[in-house]
Parts: sequence; structure tokens; C-alpha cells
Amino acid sequence: MLEDEDKPIDPKSLPIFKKGVEIFEVVKHISDLIPEDNEPLQMMKGMMLEDAATLYIKVAGATKAELYDLKMEAAAIIRKAARDLMVQNHSLQMFGFKEVEYYDIVRDLIEEYRLLFIQWVAGFDKWDYSIDRWGLFNPPGVGPFDKDPDEDIPRSDFDME
Repeated sequence: MLEDEDKPIDPKSLPIFKKGVEIFEVVKHISDLIPEDNEPLQMMKGMMLEDAATLYIKVAGATKAELYDLKMEAAAIIRKAARDLMVQNHSLQMFGFKEVEYYDIVRDLIEEYRLLFIQWVAGFDKWDYSIDRWGLFNPPGVGPFDKDPDEDIPRSDFDME
């Protein structure tokens, strides 16, 4: 699923984007059942909706990004949001949410999302990168102390125009 430079990909056409929207909609329906007078659960509702929105918003941003490190950074944020959503049922139960069994639907959807995520990340162009000097999001075989290959490209006065 490498992106073609001549034809930009519409993120809304990606299965991972669609699954992210589906997860958001399910989380929204479940969170609408949270009682207004339960402040801890209301705070959790906000966190859950933010995490669920991250699953498709960051996919859209990463699709528009060209560099591998930017895509991987978005992928890491998505992974954290998905993992946080996976365990929210425990907090919901702890704070007395009566319909916690509905949350199993979210957990099943996140597992489907995880499989799409693996395919999506595998499609990132590992040759379109700038070196991540922090060392977190470099393609395989590239380190934070490596010499930047672009430094060897001769520059001319014409490049300034």
C-alpha cells in the first residue's frame, strides 16, 4: 500500500480510517450512556472520545505526511490511543458504569483495527525519510548518529532561486 506520488491517497478510502471512524461511533454511543452526575465517568468519557478520534484523525495526518519518521510518530500516537481504549472497561467498571459489558464491542473492534494497523504501517515508504536524531522513528538500518546522505548533494547558485 505504498503511496503513489502522482496520485494522493484519500485517507477516507483506507480500511484503517473507516475502522477508526466505526470505533469512534461505537465509543460515542456507549459514552452517551454515562450518567451526567458521575464526574469521574464524565472525565473518562472525554478521554475515551479523544482516544477514539485519534484512531482516524492521525491516520489522515500520516497519509498526508511524506516522511517515514512523521508517519511512524503518528503510528505511535495511534497505538497508545488504541491501547488506552483497550483497558478503559476496567476504569468504567471501577467507577460504577452499569453498561460496561457493551465495551466488549470496542475491544473486539480494536483487535480488528490492530490487524489493519499492522498492514498500514508495513506500507510506509522506508526510503522517504529524514534522520530522526532522537532515534525513535528511523527506518530499519538508520541510526540517530548516521551521516545524512543529503549532505553530499552538491549545491549550486541555481538552488537558491
